[in-house]
Amino acid sequence: MNSHFHILRRSLQALAFAGLALALSNCAGSKTGGHSSLSYDPVTKPVKNPSNVRVKLSTGAQRVYVMEGNEVLLATPCSVGTASAPTPKGNFTIYSKVANRRRVSSPGAGYPMTFWMEFQSAYGMHWGWVKPYPCTHGCVRLPIKAAQKIFSMVKTGTPLNIAVSQPEDATIGKTLPVLDDSKLADPPDSYMNSNKVFEDAAKGKMYY
Repeated sequence: MNSHFHILRRSLQALAFAGLALALSNCAGSKTGGHSSLSYDPVTKPVKNPSNVRVKLSTGAQRVYVMEGNEVLLATPCSVGTASAPTPKGNFTIYSKVANRRRVSSPGAGYPMTFWMEFQSAYGMHWGWVKPYPCTHGCVRLPIKAAQKIFSMVKTGTPLNIAVSQPEDATIGKTLPVLDDSKLADPPDSYMNSNKVFEDAAKGKMYY
């Protein structure tokens, strides 16, 4: 009996330790109460008819939804423009796609804006550091894997609706995690200015 008890106790201790290790590993990317966007990989449903794909953006909830008809194919957190430099609202089309794009204007000329999807002159969705509050100059920043997937799902001419809220905010939008890259150290300029940044982006990763 004693040997069985000790075996059971060791098994329970091992399970408890494994559970704790899993909990800690899940929080490893969390530095301010949210996970880093670099580890976020949104679940995606396949596109059946590219002509029926459309994108919806909620600036209030900071959510992007790729839709086919009324079905959500992909949902992801994002970051939008601040009150002083808001993301434009209305109906647009994605009219330009550039996988390996760099910022042209200053400040920040040369900074990578990978998986660029332009919907208004100088405004686009693209990879960028994501925070749980509006923080851009009007563009829409996406997690790297989300940007990569959305880029492959949309085409030039895909409709985009941007509004303060979307119906999906109350359903799938509520299930999305909090993403916060605010405490990540900036990658070195030697990396950000090199082609390696685009090579990594093609693999769905960024520096770290």
